[in-house]
Parts: sequence; structure tokens; C-alpha cells
Amino acid sequence: MRPVYVIGTCDTKEAELRYAAERVRAAGAEALLVDISTTPSAASADVTPETVARHHPQGADAVLGHADRGRAVSAMAEALAQFLLSREDIGAVLGLGGGGNTSMVTQAMRALPVGVPKLMVSTMASGNVAPYVGPSDIMMMHAVADIAGLNAITRTVIGNAAHAAAGMALNAVPEAAGGKRAVGLTMFGVTTSAVTQLRHLLEGDCECFVFHATGTGGQCMEKLIDSGLITAALDLTTTEVADHLVGGVLACTEDRFGAVIRRRIPWVGSVGALDMVNFGARDTVPPQFEGRKLYVHNPQVTLMRTTPGENAAFAHWIIERVNRMEGPVRFLLPLRGVSAIDQPGKPFHDPEADEALFAAIRAAWVPAPHRRLIEIDAHINDPAFAEAAVHAFRDITRGA
Repeated sequence: MRPVYVIGTCDTKEAELRYAAERVRAAGAEALLVDISTTPSAASADVTPETVARHHPQGADAVLGHADRGRAVSAMAEALAQFLLSREDIGAVLGLGGGGNTSMVTQAMRALPVGVPKLMVSTMASGNVAPYVGPSDIMMMHAVADIAGLNAITRTVIGNAAHAAAGMALNAVPEAAGGKRAVGLTMFGVTTSAVTQLRHLLEGDCECFVFHATGTGGQCMEKLIDSGLITAALDLTTTEVADHLVGGVLACTEDRFGAVIRRRIPWVGSVGALDMVNFGARDTVPPQFEGRKLYVHNPQVTLMRTTPGENAAFAHWIIERVNRMEGPVRFLLPLRGVSAIDQPGKPFHDPEADEALFAAIRAAWVPAPHRRLIEIDAHINDPAFAEAAVHAFRDITRGA
């Protein structure tokens, strides 16, 4: 039986953590108490802070004994992530705590693959939990009362969380039958037509997972790639890069494309929706962009047309990463436009800006036997482009 790892700081929350472990065992699962205290703790945990700290890349001394609590907490979070990644017997992870504990435990939870059960009981769970959850499948449960002593409220909340974690550890989700290849596709409203065509062309032998390119969407796809749950990608909508470099609200992180580099999966990429940067309502557009070409997509979304100089910067940022991909790669350029509003008669039609993007990609591209740049004389939403993308995908996944 794989145990539930009950994690927290025993120097401040030993009674609550032991109660959680007790309820896990009462529900029929095994429990392993992991102490991540950064100050001396007299608790007798199954896994001591010293054991966790030794998993830090610079050793235990980088974690324990810091006078600066912030540095100690950050180092313990990194050590805990490495500790959990080293374990092969995790049935579920259950964390309890306030701000510091939540930060440490959820950072480690985010390092685990999607599918490993993760439940965090936290005083922070009724606010914005995006910084804690990120692209992972962490369940946040509001503690209601602070986890500072056992009482009628904390016993009930912690007990419910412990029973939930035990249930997840005891009942693994059966793998789906069928054996279809799991493929990630990135889509935005202005590339929906392209991705819909791709899904119809692939659905016979692939299981398609579509991710909305909203910053978090790209992170979620790459988290699943890192977790081994997506084994190929048609990453046609890379618009998150534009927001990242220009300052839009749907930005990727510096690690965009990192999972593809690490996992070496078959990857077909393109430049979908790089003609735009996203902001909120019209009055939220930063003052420095007044005078730029803006398009009110709806009352909550305002799009800004990208310039030739910005497009060249996007190209260099993307292709620097594509050139590091060692798996089979095809990168497609739709020469007649990159979004539904970038074609003749549409508000973002700008051949000069598009050509700056394409020219910079050509200039930065480093050819390799496994990596090809393909130019398509079609718009990204044209059937010809979808057919070319599927042909490229079949080419690099044949026999894989």
C-alpha cells in the first residue's frame, strides 16, 4: 500500500499533523509524517527535517540553521521537492498550514507529475490560489479556522481532508484502454478553425487535448508533457510569447517550450496569434501603448497589433529554444496570415509585420536532420495549412 505523505512543520503544528496521520490510518491507508520544520523540532516524525534537507542540491547546511527565515523556507521547499521526486511509493500528499507551509508544500507538489493526488489544507485557500496551484492538479481546501490547535472546526476540516487523501491513495484511477497517442494542441479564439480541423483529422488514432493559450494553458500542456501524459504536440498557437515579451496579461513563463526540450517529444510548432498582445478592458491598456492599433475583442479583452520589431523579437526568443530541441521537430510558417484577424480586410492585416516575423525565423533557424522549417502558402486557418500540419505530424510520429 502506498502511504499518504502528511507534510508540515512539526515545530508549530505537530498535534494537527499527527491528528491528520491518525485519521488517514483510521480510513484504512498508511500514513508517513514528514517534518519540514526550519527551526529545531523535538518531534519524532517518520521523516525528519534533516532527512528532507539532505535532498537540497547544496546539502542540509543550505537549509537548516539559517537566521533568515525566508531563506530557510525557500531552501526547505526546494529540498522537499527533491525529496518527493526521489520517492516511488507516494499514494497521496497531504499538506497543512498557513502561508509559509502552503508555500513550501505546494512548491514541492507542483514538482510532482499530474495524477499524483495532492491536497493542501490552507488558510490561504479562499483567496487567489494561482501562485500555489500553477499548472498542477493541487486540491486547495480552506482551513476556515487557523491551523493553530485542535478544536471542533480544525478536527472536522483536517479529518475530512485526511479521509479524502486516504481515499485517493487507496483507489487508483484505472488507466483508460485504447492506446491512442496523447497529443497536446494549443488554441486561441483566432486559431480555433485551424485546431478544430486538426482534431477532426487526428481523432481516429490520437486522443487530442486542447489547451487555451492563456498563459496557464501553455503551462498546463507542458506540465503534462513533463509528466509523461502527453507524448506529442501540435503547438500551433504560441501567442503567449508575445504577451510575455511585451507585457500582456496572458503571458507564458521563461520555461515555455522547456518540457519539449527536456522530454524530446515529437513537436510541430507554428506562429499562431503572434500578431496580438492581450489586455483587459480598453481602459486597462497601459498608457505607453496609446496610439497603437487596438481591437476591442469583447468588453473584457482588448487586443494590440504587434509591430515588425516586436515580431522579430518573438522569432528570436522562440527559435532559440526550438534550436535546442533534440526530438523530431517541424516548424510551419503560414505565409498568408497568423490569426483570424490577420488577413486582407481584417483589423490586424499587416504583411510587413508578418514578414518581419518570418524573416527573423528564417535567419535564426539552425537546420538539423531531425528539425525542419516548412513554409506554407496559406493562412493558418486554411484547410491547406491544417493538412500540411497533419502531414508533418504524421511524418515525425511514424513508428514512434
